[in-house]
Amino acid sequence: MDPQWDESLPIYRQLRDRVVAMILEGVLKEGDPLPSVRNVAADFRLNPLTVLKGYQQLVDEQLVEKRRGRGMYVSPGARKALMKDERQRFLEDEWPKVFATIQRLGITPDELQRAGAAAPATAWPAAPDSTQGTEDDSSN
Repeated sequence: MDPQWDESLPIYRQLRDRVVAMILEGVLKEGDPLPSVRNVAADFRLNPLTVLKGYQQLVDEQLVEKRRGRGMYVSPGARKALMKDERQRFLEDEWPKVFATIQRLGITPDELQRAGAAAPATAWPAAPDSTQGTEDDSSN
């Protein structure tokens, strides 16, 4: 986790968001332990109550489970639930702003494609087959 904090959001929320990103990116997998509250607080010079509040949000969202005396672990199905929720949040909250900016600047689809191809991050992910559900939709 990067120790840089954004002044516009509470640190506990940023901590929660960083753990969510680690789950989505596969850095933390189902059943993996989260770093201890004490270690995170010490590493980032945070109040342990701030770390605990961020972790508690993850518990409340059922993305993380507490195991008494053992710590906190990524819950089964956390990544799948996050993918669904975060995709929906992006499409409802972020995409309209991005799309408006694209239109305002007159960026063409070709320019977007070239910029995406030149991006240093991972390759553009393949779109899921819309005729099929996500993996294991039978659990819904």
